[in-house]
Amino acid sequence: MALVGCAVVYWCSLVWITTQLSLSQGAQYEHPAQYRYPFIRPASSFSSVPSSAAWVNPAAAYDYIIVGGGTAGCPLAATLARNYSVLLLERGGTPFANSNVSFMQNFHITLADISEKSASQMFISTDGVFNARARVLGGGTCINAGFYTRASASEIEKAGWDAELVNESYPWVENQIVHRPDFGPWQRAIRDSLLEVGVAPFNGFTYDHLYGTKVGGTIFDRFGRRHTAAELLASANPDNLRVLVRATVQRIEFDTTGKRPKAVGVIFKDENGKTHRAVLSKRARSEVIVSSGAIGSPHLLLLSGIGPKADLEKFNIPVVLDNGFVGKNMSDNPMNTIFVPSKTPVKQSLIQTVGITKVGVYIEASSGFGQNKSSIHCDHGLASAEIGQLSTIPPKQRTHAAIHGFKNRKRNLPVEAFQGGFILEKIARPLSQGEVKLSNTNIDENPSITFNYFSHPDDLARCVEGIRIVEKLLKSKPFSNYTQLDDDVVEKLLNMSVEANVNLIPRHTNDTKSLEQFCKDTVITIWHYHGGCHVGKVVGPDYRVLGVDRLRVVDGSTFFDSPGTNPQATVMMLGRYVGVKILRERLGEAARV
Repeated sequence: MALVGCAVVYWCSLVWITTQLSLSQGAQYEHPAQYRYPFIRPASSFSSVPSSAAWVNPAAAYDYIIVGGGTAGCPLAATLARNYSVLLLERGGTPFANSNVSFMQNFHITLADISEKSASQMFISTDGVFNARARVLGGGTCINAGFYTRASASEIEKAGWDAELVNESYPWVENQIVHRPDFGPWQRAIRDSLLEVGVAPFNGFTYDHLYGTKVGGTIFDRFGRRHTAAELLASANPDNLRVLVRATVQRIEFDTTGKRPKAVGVIFKDENGKTHRAVLSKRARSEVIVSSGAIGSPHLLLLSGIGPKADLEKFNIPVVLDNGFVGKNMSDNPMNTIFVPSKTPVKQSLIQTVGITKVGVYIEASSGFGQNKSSIHCDHGLASAEIGQLSTIPPKQRTHAAIHGFKNRKRNLPVEAFQGGFILEKIARPLSQGEVKLSNTNIDENPSITFNYFSHPDDLARCVEGIRIVEKLLKSKPFSNYTQLDDDVVEKLLNMSVEANVNLIPRHTNDTKSLEQFCKDTVITIWHYHGGCHVGKVVGPDYRVLGVDRLRVVDGSTFFDSPGTNPQATVMMLGRYVGVKILRERLGEAARV
């Protein structure tokens, strides 16, 4: 049978829900290890300062209040706390005693857990694509696939960053939490196939963003244990840092009596629902810094009264600053994938190899799955129906009911259907844009999120080119060991295709219209959404919010493009970079940090 007939687009897992919930909830109970560092405590340990005393008691105030202990927030807090008092507020718990976060084999379980205390928070964009937000100290580094790679030189130049400081900030992260991957057969096959089809040269193991094929870093060590941005907090001066978890900031407080609004503190609630006020020091350069991510940061600005006036007034939110760009021009890099079934089991790997093409797409791969007899029957790890990666159903038809029906129909699939791996193609720098808008005033609920996948024709054209590259990979010699299945197994897969919603890659790959429809119908996310607080629109080049004093935004919401092939390296770098910039502004260029 033609090789392309063996390539199955297949996002699925069969996680026994009761066991999954017990695993996820078990990680949430009090455990001494969850507070690894002495400065981390639950939000309920905070003693609020009465508003009447807040401005006269310096000991009760902070030089910096950082909202969001995520991928940018942790390195930012660690850096600023070298010299100044910092309060870091994280709405989620800690990753340290959570086995679902800590181990690669459990990668999919956290994303599938939709309980209130899960490390991830599911949302469904208005496009119909399931997605997730981090809700844990360490942010997206706790729930992602671990790949570590830097931004390109052109992206650094475009952002206007100091290249020398950038090249100091990346190694600060790398020396603490980044590892060389345990390179297995599947990743070797994708590497060799990329080179065979012309995605060259081979650039070896490197963090740098270079055209061709490369092996990047990972935040998983050789034992499969994850190292997150939360571990960067160990670099702080512990006497200057206070980290509160389960601390949900509801709004930023402002002094509006002067010519410009000025941030003075935040209101947050603890894990018991009690409300607290945290306040800034009266020192001139004290600031609230929002690092809540590409969804959370524009959401908090809107709820705090910074955004389009008409939208704020619709929800009776007092307008602090009318800025029509807050939440606008959001993008998510669309991804499509092909499942390659294998004759034999394949060792688990997440993203390690990447093909950086000159047609505007990135090619990556994952393989195998974590399997525990007590919890998982059949699962595809990175590609799991429970986390909404249900590309076998067109986006607008993806529902929780569809997911459960899909799981039930998979019970009769042959075991070979769960052996193999995925080839992923992701659009670099998508031109399609959407927005984040308020749907209510509850910070705990997701706002309305739209990405408008493939609304720009150039994105669709690049997806077509990407799928054609994937087809060539499937026909390459290095993949022959995986794709030469027995005829009876192929027949079983084909016979099950309608019943189990298993789509085949389009047979007519010379038909552009067919491939365009395939791209639209099978689009999913790789969780690299960005924008909503763009530089020049919402914040300035120094990340200070335009029109407001003592307030910055530092995270991926400021990006016009997702940097590199995978953004976590640059988001962590940005936290360190801005922290050093701030310290040098206050202490002088010679400051040692």
